[in-house]
This record gives sequence, C-alpha cells and structure tokens, in this order.
Amino acid sequence: MSNQTEKIKELMELREKARIGGGEKAIAKQHEKGKLTARERIALLLDPGSFEEMDMFVEHRCYNFGMEKKHYLGDGVVTGSGTIDGRLVYVFAQDFTVSAGSLSEMLASKICKVMDIAMKVGAPVIGLNDSGGARLQEGINALAGYAEIFQRNIMASGVVPQISAIMGPCAGGAVYSPALTDFTLMVENTSYMFLTGPGPVKAVLGEVVTQEQFGGASVHATKSGVTHFTASTEEEAISMIKKLMSYIPQNNMEKTPRKVCTDPIGRMEDYLNDIIPDNPNMPYDMYQVIAGIVDHGEFFEVQPNYAKNLIIGFARFNGQSVGIVANQPKQLAGVLDCNSSRKGARFVRFCDAFNIPIVTLVDVPGFLPGTAQEYNAVILHGAKLLYAYGEATVPKVTVTLRKSYGGSHIVMSCKQLRGDINYAWPSSEIAVMGASGAASVLYAKDAKALKDEGKVEEAKAYIKEKEDEYTKLFANPYQAAKFGYIDDVIEPRNTRFRVIRALAQLENKKLTNPAKKHGNIPL
Repeated sequence: MSNQTEKIKELMELREKARIGGGEKAIAKQHEKGKLTARERIALLLDPGSFEEMDMFVEHRCYNFGMEKKHYLGDGVVTGSGTIDGRLVYVFAQDFTVSAGSLSEMLASKICKVMDIAMKVGAPVIGLNDSGGARLQEGINALAGYAEIFQRNIMASGVVPQISAIMGPCAGGAVYSPALTDFTLMVENTSYMFLTGPGPVKAVLGEVVTQEQFGGASVHATKSGVTHFTASTEEEAISMIKKLMSYIPQNNMEKTPRKVCTDPIGRMEDYLNDIIPDNPNMPYDMYQVIAGIVDHGEFFEVQPNYAKNLIIGFARFNGQSVGIVANQPKQLAGVLDCNSSRKGARFVRFCDAFNIPIVTLVDVPGFLPGTAQEYNAVILHGAKLLYAYGEATVPKVTVTLRKSYGGSHIVMSCKQLRGDINYAWPSSEIAVMGASGAASVLYAKDAKALKDEGKVEEAKAYIKEKEDEYTKLFANPYQAAKFGYIDDVIEPRNTRFRVIRALAQLENKKLTNPAKKHGNIPL
C-alpha cells in the first residue's frame, strides 16, 4: 500500500470516528430518550446530499479534571452549510453524546465560525440546541465562548434570519442565544429552557417544581411566550423550520420569496359579507376572515398559544409572502394587553427587518383595563407596538373590520403611523370609544339631573337615545374617510382582491427613516 493510500485510509478512519461522536453506547442512550442525534437532525433538515461539514477534526484544549484523556473529534457540535429547498443555510447541531453537548471554548469557536460566514454571504443560521450548558472543566473559557456567540447573535440580528430549535436541555447562560434569535421552537416533553434549574430554586426559594413545569415547551408556549412554536416530535419541529423558511428571505437585502399562485386573485367569499354579527358585542372568528382572503386559506401562525387575543403569522397574497397581524374578537373581545402588544411588536419588527409586507386586520375595542395591566406596564408594552408600526418602512396595508377605538386604533397601523393603504369594511366603527361609554361621559350631567328629580327611567331612556345618536354619527367608517384617514370603504367579500392590488402598487415602495445609530424603543 502506497504512502498516499495509507494517508487516505487514515482520513476515512478519522471521519468515521468523528461521525459516531461519543460512541455507539451514547447514541443508543440518546435514542432511548426519544431524541435524535445531531447528525440525524441535520440529515432531516437539509436537502439530501447538500451538507458540507466544517471543523470535523476540532478538539478541545483543556487539561483540567482529567480532560486530557477525553478527546472527541468535533468536540460536541456538528457545524456546516447545506440547502433547504435549494436555498443556502448555515447550521450547527449540538451533540449530546459528547460531554452532554456542553459548551467549550472550541465548540463555541465552531459555532462562531459558521455565524461569521453566514453574515458574509447573507444566509440564515439555524441552531439545533441540545446541551448540558457550559463545560465546567473549562471554567471562564466556556463563559467567554457563550459571550462570543451572543455578540454574533446581536450583530446578525436584522441582517440574516436566525432560528433556534430546542431539542433537549437548554439552561443557564445557554438560553440567551435562542432568546436573541428571531424564532424559537421547542419539542414537547424532551426540551426545556430555564435560567436556574429546579434544584437551586428549591434550595433558595423552597419552591418544588419539575423541569417540565418550570421550563417545558407548554409553559414557554402559553405563559412566557419564550418559544414561538412547539412540536410533539423532533421530526415535526424540523418540518416547521422548513415551512418557516419558505416565508422568509435569505437576508435583509432581499425581497420575500414568491410562489406561483393558482388561487384566483379575484376570488370572493360571500360569507365575509355576513361574518360581522349585528350585535357589536358578539364575537366572531378572525381565523375565518384570514382563511377567506389569503392564498388557498393557508396561514402559518406564530405563537398560536400565547396572548391569543392577537393573531400573528405568515401567509401569501398572490404568491407573495406577507406578515399578518390581527385582533381576535373571540379572545378577550380582541382587546390589546401587555402580552399581545409585546407579541405583535416583535413580529412587526421582524417583518420590517426582512422586507416582509404587513397586512393588519383590525377589530379592537381598546386596551385591557385593570391594575394587573397597569402594574405590568401596559403603557410601555402598548408603546412597543406603536413604535414598531411607526418605525416600519415595509408596505403596510390595514383593513378595519369592526371596532377601532381610542389609543388601540392608533397602535394598530393607523394612517398617521404611515399606514400606506387603509381600508375599512362598512361595519367598522372608528371612534374615540364605544357609544355607551361616550354617551355616559358626554351626557352624564343631564342624566344625573333627571335621576336627582327621581326620573330614573327617563334618565335611562335619555342615555339610550344619546347612544343611538352617537352610534349613528360615529359608529361607521365615513367620519374617518371624510378626513382621508381611511382610503376606501370596501365590500368585505372583495377584501382579497383589494389587498392584493394594494400590495402590487406598493411593491417598489421606498421609505427611509432619519439617520441615527438606533432608536430607543420603550423596553
């Protein structure tokens, strides 16, 4: 055998050694937990045969606590590039079979390398997280590694899309990288995220809580809003990533992806003409409206189980990817609150960063009242949504379906926040407040005078009369249209056609904000 052949044989053996990570036993253990290995996850995510691995032969350089005897090629993370539906992406997958996927100096440098290249070429970064946290044997070097990753997350924010999938444990400092990325997915029952584990919590606070109760997928999907999506299996999570990728561009310089649309532009859904109940206090389902106007009724919702009074997600109009923000009258009457404002604001800012037009469907009676909201800074959270819409320079099309009252009217992409095309249905009520509230304020003195005279029934009839007057005068879109705040009042069943036409005319919109380092969004 020639010297060259020997060297090639050695290379093949080293590659094989790198591919098995922590060894067959560790792989079997991973499978027993219902988890895939790092390489299996990458194989599912990327187009077959497209993965180009980097840094396969990297090893740690730690000599503390017997680490000099434990060397694994790749050092606990698999990194590289590949394609999803033919589009370039960079990926890193933490390998739990090697030192529990714990983050070392060299592991961090591998992740940083793919992030740096992704920034250079303008391609998304997808992180598949499954790690026991910082590698204790490396001490401060591991912490420095985390900080290096976080800095790159920050620099990449708004430049290339960043997606984090939590496939196992993600605790301590490790949680901050997913938190800095655009979208986070969690797998039910096998993944969790928290800063401080159940053990220290019990020791310090006396609270007894399981990992799942503390930081499981369902908790973060419903209570904290930390995760945007949950999946019942890893395969489903990876399928979600692929679907999400189909709606977003490669980077902040590109327009949104387009698909050939076979759904007629002029398709009318007659049920939309009757969907608004005669009683303004009765709910209806905003999902039915969305399904009636978007291509093929397909809507990819983001954070579906968090702050359900506001719906956000991606859809297509005539093949063009758009972000949808919509109040949900079936939940808390569609009011805005702390959580929904924050949820909407971040989504609007994502869409703006990546040139995704925003279609806003409005039916909002106001902000949720009460001490709980005020003490939780609903003023600041509401201002986030206001700021996001006002700052956004992408095409913005707004359709008011029914209620649009007071401050909540303003924050839902009104004309004065640089809404490009603002439509209203004939059923819309654009006013400072609802008729009953307005009448009780405007005519309180007169009503009180009647009550003081003992004319209680007359007082009620008087207020009712004034409510009807106010309704006739303001519970319609024409007052707003009179001042040009609404561009047109449209027939509900014609909404799809009008939105598509609005997006078409706004395709080459150019708008720049004043030069500045950055604004000071109310956090």
